[in-house]
Parts: sequence; structure tokens; C-alpha cells
Amino acid sequence: KNLQSINDVFVSCSDTLSACRLRSKMLAKQLDHVDMEIEREEEAGNVAAVSRLQAMSSRLCTELEREKELELRLALTQKQNLVELWQIEAEQGKYDILREQLQKDEEELQMQYQEEREVRTWKEKITALQAEGTRRAREKREEKARREHEERKKKLLEDAKRNHEKAVCFLRQSMARIHEKNAKEEVKAQEHMERRIQAVLSLKTSITSNRERLQTLQILNKAKALEAKKEEMKMREAILAEGGNVIREIFLHKRRQENEKKKEAFRELQKSRKMEIVSRILQERASIHKQRKSQSRAKAIKPRGKLVDPLLQSREAWQIIFSCYLQHLCSFTKVMALSISLPQDVLWESGDEDTERDKTLLVPEFPGLWSREYDLHKVPKAEDPTRLAVRAMRKQMAEKKMEALQTGILHKQTVPAQELKGCAFHCKPSCIHFKDFDVGQTYKKKIVLTNASYSVNYCRLVGISEWLKDFISVHFDPPGKMSSGMSCEFLVTFKPMINEGLEGAVMFMAQTGPFSVPLKCTVKTCILALDKELIDFGSLVVGETISRTISLTNSGALGTTFK
Repeated sequence: KNLQSINDVFVSCSDTLSACRLRSKMLAKQLDHVDMEIEREEEAGNVAAVSRLQAMSSRLCTELEREKELELRLALTQKQNLVELWQIEAEQGKYDILREQLQKDEEELQMQYQEEREVRTWKEKITALQAEGTRRAREKREEKARREHEERKKKLLEDAKRNHEKAVCFLRQSMARIHEKNAKEEVKAQEHMERRIQAVLSLKTSITSNRERLQTLQILNKAKALEAKKEEMKMREAILAEGGNVIREIFLHKRRQENEKKKEAFRELQKSRKMEIVSRILQERASIHKQRKSQSRAKAIKPRGKLVDPLLQSREAWQIIFSCYLQHLCSFTKVMALSISLPQDVLWESGDEDTERDKTLLVPEFPGLWSREYDLHKVPKAEDPTRLAVRAMRKQMAEKKMEALQTGILHKQTVPAQELKGCAFHCKPSCIHFKDFDVGQTYKKKIVLTNASYSVNYCRLVGISEWLKDFISVHFDPPGKMSSGMSCEFLVTFKPMINEGLEGAVMFMAQTGPFSVPLKCTVKTCILALDKELIDFGSLVVGETISRTISLTNSGALGTTFK
């Protein structure tokens, strides 16, 4: 690079020197020409031209001297560059040997790189063969797992078929009892119809006996009508005497009388409906109390091995409460409709049909078949004795662990002027909740435990609630001693086999004592809600019709029907 730069400088300096010499020759020629002009003008006696040419001559002389100085400097620089060029060429000859040695080293390095590439290619081939073997082994395992899954599925289908046959048998027995019950109800209905016929006949006799009273009432009504006509004539005469509109005033007077009558009838009707609603509520309370007594008797009769489903009890109670609420809501809407439209003739039919409608539905003989939808996977199976033995052993081992931990020394953690109160570990989320699950699926949740104490602490898994062990599994690797603020994780796996809600806890032991994380599994439910609590029609005129829209929303995961 230095040699190339010096060559470039030398060439540029030579070009500049030749250009400088050319300019010097041109200036010398111009100076000779000016001298000849000066002599010619002196002979002619032109003083102004002579002075002008002398000034030009002095200027050209100055430029010529400057160009000669520049030429000398450029010549000296060119000589120095030529000397440096010779020195660099001499030094370059010394480094040719080193350059040849460097080329040989580069060739050897390329050969070494080639050998390393060949070794790497051989290792990659070996790795590919090992990966192929691993893939084949994995395919074999997957095929084996698939066959096991098919066998397990086939077994489940066979179990479901057997359970279905049992359920059909139970259903036939229940249907036979229902038919028998329906026959008894038909007999009761026939007897009831006969009683109604007798009541109609007695009513007919009472009507015939009160016919004279009706005639007297008709005479009184006619007298009242004559008095009303007389009052109307008097009103006409008074309005005509005052010079008013007779037709308008009479029409308004009649409208006021009709409104007063309707208001009075509505007040009476409202009072009667209020009394009816109160009586219905009392009937519902009595029926619920009676059902609770019957259920308590049924629980006392049941053997100890079978447990009553709490979800079933709560569902039946909600069904009764919801039916009461619907009946009261229907009666309230009827009263509101009367208050809005105020029809002229309102007839409420009361009799045995109303009493039949007011009665609440009784609990069926087989609540397990009628209160819930039938599912093949939910038919109870006989308990396996080996499973019972394993469950008992687990319970004993858990009790032994708890006793061993309780007999150990639990240290209180304190800092200056402070003592740890409450749980030493915080869980995120605070409750393990599996909601809206499907039977047969697998659900996993990762939970984080954080040391909230004031110093180093440890945590280990004790176990889970006994009734959750068939559905819940916990994977937890104890992290050892944990500083304050450090976290660890554990994995909870849920495999539902029945469509029922579950509740329990995952239990841990820390240096400061035991603690637990609540666990909850909820089935799909329907959650219905209205967008309005009160239907307000505002102010309106008699005879006017106003409509309002109400939205019913299901925010749950289970679809439902309604009416």
C-alpha cells in the first residue's frame, strides 16, 4: 500500500512539474512580446501605453519568478519521492520469503479444515442413525399405547352397556310404579269430578232459592237507573242554564264514575290477590317443611355405606324455591297487567283447578333417575375390595405422617419487634378451581408457592383430601430450603370420571406448621339473569297499550330451556 501511494504521489508530482514548466515558457513568451511592444510605443511616443505595458511587464516578471520557485520545489519533492520509492522496493524484496511461508501455512490450515469437516459429517451421520432408531422406538411405544387405549375404550363401552341395561331395568320398575300411581290419580280425579258435580247441583238449588232476591235486586237497580236519569236531566238543565257543552260534561261525568268504579274494583281485587299470595307462600313453606321431614326419614332408613348426594339435595331445594318464585311472579304480573290496562270486566275463576295448580310437585320416588340427566359413565359401580384396601392404607400412612410432623418441633419465625402471623406460604392462585369440565378429559394447572415468611423456610407435600385421590394427582419436587420471597411450582392434574362437583384441599407442611391450598371442581351449569329487576311502564292513559322488552341471558357453560 505504501509503495502504491508513493507511486501515485510521484506521478502527480511529475504532472504538476511539467505543467509548471509549460506555464513558465508561456510567461517568458508573453514577457518578450510585452518588451517588443514597449519599444514600439516608446518610438511612437505613446506614454500612456508605455506605462500600461511596463506594469504588465512587471506583473509577468513576478509570476515568472513565482513559477520558477514552484518548479524548483516540485523538482526537489520528486527527487525525495524517487528516493523513498527505491527504499521501499528494497524492503519489499526482504519480505517475499515471509509471504511464501505465509501462503504455505494457509494451505496447511485449509487441509486441516477439510479434515475437520469430514469428521463432523461422519458424526452427523451417526447422530441421524441414532435419531432414526429413537423415532422407530417412539412409534412402537405409540402403537402400543394406542392398542391399550382401544382396549380400555372397548372395556368402557362394555361397562357402559351393562350399566345401561341396569338403568333400563330400574326405569321399567319406576315406570310401572308411575303407571300405578297415575291409575290411582285417575280414580281420585273421577271422585273429585263427582264432588264438583254435586257442588254444581247444590249451587243450582241455591240459585233457584235466591231468585226472589235477584228480582228484588233488579228492581233496586231499575230504581237506581231512574234516579241516575233524573240526576242526568237535572245536570243537563243546569249546564244549559250555564251555557256549557252538555254532551261533553255528561261524557266526562260518566268517565269519572267508571274510573271510580274500576279503581274500587281494582283495590278489592288487589287485596284478594295479596291474601292469596300470602296463603300460597304459607302453603309452600308447609310443603317444604314436610318434604324435609320425609327426606330426613329417608336418610335415617338408608344404610351407612351409601351417602346422600349434597348436590342433589341443593338442586331439589332450588327447584322448589324456583317453582314458588315462578308462581308468585305470574300472580304479580297478572296484578300489574290489571293495573295497566284496567279492563271493564275482570273475571277470576276460582275452584278446584286453582287449588290443583297451587300444589307443589312432590319429590319422586327415585330422585337419582329423575332429577338429573342420565349418563352412562355416572352409573355407580360396586366398590373394588382392593381399591378399598389401598384407600385404607393411604389413609393410615397419611395419619402416620401427620402424627410424625405434629410431634416434630415447629419453629416460630421472628424478626426484631415482629413475629410471623398467618400462613408462611402464599399460593397463586389462592384456590385451585377446575370449572366447566367434561368427563373423560384431562386438565392441568400450574400453581406457584411463595415464601412469605421472614427467613429461610422449607415446604413439602403431605397429601390431598381422601375423596379426591381417585381424580386428582399432584406432582411436586421439594425445592429444599427457600429464602424469603423465593417461589416454587407444583402441577395439579384432574381426570374427571363422573359429572359431579368436588371440593377438598392440597395439604403441605412448612417449618412454621401445616397449611393447605383449597381445591374445587365444578360442573357445567346454566346461570340465567334478567337485565331488569323492575318493569316500569311510567305514566299512561286508560286504554293505552305500552310494551317493554326484557333480556334473559345465560352466562353459564350449559345450555337450558325456559318458559
